[in-house]
Formats: sequence, C-alpha cells, structure tokens
Amino acid sequence: MSLSDLLPTLLNDPPPTHAFELSEDGIAFAPVSQPALARFQPFEPGVLLVSPVHDNIQQPQVLLDHIHSIAPGNGRKRRAAVILPDYCARVAVLDFDTFPTNPDEQQALVRFRLKKSVPFEVETAVVSYAPQPRPSVSGEAGAAINVLAAVISFDVVQQYEAPFRAAGFHPGLVTTSSLAALNLLAPTGITLLVQLSGRVLSVLVLQGDAVHLARCVELEGVELEDIESVLHPTIAYIEDELKGRPGQIWLAGFGPNVNDVAARWQKEWGVSVQPLRSRFGNPGNGTAGLLGYLESVA
Repeated sequence: MSLSDLLPTLLNDPPPTHAFELSEDGIAFAPVSQPALARFQPFEPGVLLVSPVHDNIQQPQVLLDHIHSIAPGNGRKRRAAVILPDYCARVAVLDFDTFPTNPDEQQALVRFRLKKSVPFEVETAVVSYAPQPRPSVSGEAGAAINVLAAVISFDVVQQYEAPFRAAGFHPGLVTTSSLAALNLLAPTGITLLVQLSGRVLSVLVLQGDAVHLARCVELEGVELEDIESVLHPTIAYIEDELKGRPGQIWLAGFGPNVNDVAARWQKEWGVSVQPLRSRFGNPGNGTAGLLGYLESVA
C-alpha cells in the first residue's frame, strides 16, 4: 500500500534524502537511498515527551546532538522526512454526504469538522486530508464521501522541525508513525494495525485500502489487559459498523513477547495475528514508521 494513496503527508516538498522517526525511546534513521542501513539510537529518559498540546522536545540540544551524531553535516542543505509520534497529532475519518471540489472549501469544511475533537486551535493547525474509497457495508447506503484527515498543532510541528533545521536539514515531508507504517501492509478485507509506543496505543482499522477508524489512546498501563480494554470495543465496533470481523491483525512495538501476544489474540478472536514485517529490518518501537516510509520509496 502506498501512503500517498491514503493521505498526503502533512508537509511535502521535493523527495527527501534522509528519513528520521522520533519517539520517546529514541531516534531511528536511514539514508533514503540505502534503506538497509536503517538504525535506531536510544534517548536518555526525558529528551522527548509526546503531547498534542505542550512542548514535545524537552531537551533540544540533546536531540540536535543525536542528529549530528547519526547524520553528520556535509555543508549542504539536505532534505529530510520526519516521522512523528502518533500521539502528538490527531487522525480522524470523516463522513460527508457531499464534499466540495474547491480545495479552500474542502479545507474549511475539514477544519470545521475537526474543531471540537482536538485539544488545540484548529484554525492555526497543520491539516492534511484525502478522500478515500468508502468501505462497502452490505445493505447500507451511508455517506457518499469518506475523508481521512490528520491534524497537528503548528507550534508542535515547529518544535519538531527546529532541531533538524539547526542540523542543516529541510524537513520537507512530515507524517506520523502509524500512517507511515501502513506502507508495510497489503490489506484485504478488514485489517487492523495495532502499534504500541510506550504507553500510547494506536489502532487503525482498514477495509481494503480505506482507513475506517483511527484510535490513539494513552493507556493507564501497558499490561495486556489495558491494551485489550481498547481492542475489545474496537472489534465490537467493527462487527456493528462493518458487519464483519477482522481477517488480519498486524502488531508493531510489542517487543520480544510479540509472538505470545499474537498467539493469545489469535486464539481469543479467531483471526490471523502477526508481527509487522519489513524488508529492511524488524519494525519495533520507534522504527515501524521509518521502515514503512522506506518501503514506500524503495
């Protein structure tokens, strides 16, 4: 699946030469022309604290030092893809009976629909959206237009961009981890991507190539019971809204116990559950988005 088929990146300039993914755990990096060189460098605690509203980069100089360490400057301006943690942004699926053709009217309508569902000012936020095929539900007419939208505070984007600009990069492409990780899927039927990053759980529900539901939840704990408290109502919602059950659940960020988690959920829900895979490494906590992006451009 191509990310561009689902959602234009929040910001998109000429093709990047380098790609980075940021998480509270560390920074992942690869030259776009050499995806097999993808690697991960951990942070000390407290460098980054993910939020949709407050300062995310708690130690800018430390982050800048990491960027210099893994991608030393060459005296020339370089272009970067920067993949942000899911929780600093909001992703939503919006249904419309009609959707205008004028881009300015589209933008205004999407911002209006998002206004009450995000904890920051939508008027000044960075908003990206893309109409997508509406999932087909038997016996239901439903909305004519289904729009996948992503929104992030302008101030938060600026915070993430600043260290890269200081390191000589132009961050011309910005997206979020789970949206980039979708490039690792080849979905058919109803598919779930379940990604764990620290205490944040992201769940994307697809029917075919269309995202039907996006959830991003800060958990009270990261025991399986905490995660399942989000997944149980999600699967109930799928059964009610899509009149079916998932055929495939893909997992990212579950660490060395991923196979045990997969076996448990496969038994409980009667679906195929597998860890996410990439040609360029094992997608894990802080790397799934990077590897997904590299898959889209390789």
